[in-house]
Amino acid sequence: MKEKMKIKPYLIIGSLIFGMIFGAGNLVFPVHLGQIAGRNWGSAAAGFILSGVLLPLLALLSLSVTKTKGLYELSRPVGDRFAVAFLIFVNLAIGPLCATPRTATVPYTVGIAPFLSPHLQGVGLVIYTGLFFLLTYYFATMDGGITEIIGKILNPAFLVMLFVIFLMAFIHPMGKLSAPQPTAEYLHQSFTNGVLQGYNTMDTLAMLIFGVTIIAAVREMGFSENQVPLATIRGGLVAVIGVGLIYLCLIYLGTTSRTPFAIASNGGTTLNQVAHYYLGIVGNVLLCTLATVTCLTTAMGLVVSFSKDFHQRFPKISYKAFLRIVSLVSFAIANLGLDKIVSWSAPFLMLIYPLSIVLVLCGLLSRLFENNAWVYRFAMVFTAIPAIFDAVKSIPVKAGVVTGMTNFASANLPLFDLGFAWMPFALLGFVIGMVAWRIERYNINKQVG
Repeated sequence: MKEKMKIKPYLIIGSLIFGMIFGAGNLVFPVHLGQIAGRNWGSAAAGFILSGVLLPLLALLSLSVTKTKGLYELSRPVGDRFAVAFLIFVNLAIGPLCATPRTATVPYTVGIAPFLSPHLQGVGLVIYTGLFFLLTYYFATMDGGITEIIGKILNPAFLVMLFVIFLMAFIHPMGKLSAPQPTAEYLHQSFTNGVLQGYNTMDTLAMLIFGVTIIAAVREMGFSENQVPLATIRGGLVAVIGVGLIYLCLIYLGTTSRTPFAIASNGGTTLNQVAHYYLGIVGNVLLCTLATVTCLTTAMGLVVSFSKDFHQRFPKISYKAFLRIVSLVSFAIANLGLDKIVSWSAPFLMLIYPLSIVLVLCGLLSRLFENNAWVYRFAMVFTAIPAIFDAVKSIPVKAGVVTGMTNFASANLPLFDLGFAWMPFALLGFVIGMVAWRIERYNINKQVG
């Protein structure tokens, strides 16, 4: 009985983290990864889980270790202006510029687009996303009853449906895992490309914004300040196992789908094909309905969080005004379509993710250097330099300046072609920062002595 009582809190923490990491929008990326990675799905999956599951857990742990109240406080050692700018930039990325529009385009791509003729796609997207964000705004202004119903009934129903599809896929596989040929970029660099594909989940960014809520919940369970990091790790392992297994199953679906289906432009189309393959038209209807509802919940959480944060920063603009703004901007960007949103999100992610990763690692190691500002500043500045080149490289339009900067970086920055030029720069910045801290500490001790 005592053992059960010990395990129960970690299961609760794990379910909280699971809910934070996994959303219906995350379905499309592992499925697509499975298709393009082909028989190299294993190493690609390892990279995807590293950036899509383990990094968010490290972000949560960094907030816990540093005892900060969110991304702003975690970033403050770099400088107050940087902390405000980075907070706004990350909120815009997981808000109206990237993640929130995606919550509408994913269920549309999964459940509606395959049944419309090409000339009706634009009109269908406008109508669907318009209704989607009207409902998002309406429910966001109401009490949380609808969210509770969705969280307790419809989200589990969605997971049950996924489980049924997974079970059928394992019993009657569509094809062999070893058969599909990888695309060119996954032929020799499947792990690193899997890591970059995991950026698309944006879960590390989301955890930096929302993770403080989970840590507060851990504290409310009765854990002391010293116990909170360990409790977070244990609960996080539960979430990591759950989300990791789902991602592996989705990658499996994508890889085996290469036998009956061609590579699609996104995972939403493939998921629709798989649902129809195993469950027929009923599967398509269920998938569309449940994906819409669960994505609606995600959208509500994102617009509410964005509006609260920005109203707090800019109190002259009302909370409801921000709700209207984020809903309208998300609607407008959603009508670019899922493929364009993903491709234009890439420059943001290639800039923000390296900075976020280094910030998280500095937070985790902060006790080694007494949370000294010099270490943060040098590490972040050195990271930003190659990250800017990575962002430019990811711009879908290859203009003259973009090509010139990309060629320069490819010739001069190590690991640039893999998308990880920031890593040696970050390490160098960290080392220089540690030296600067040591010198500063030595001078202070000398003055005191």
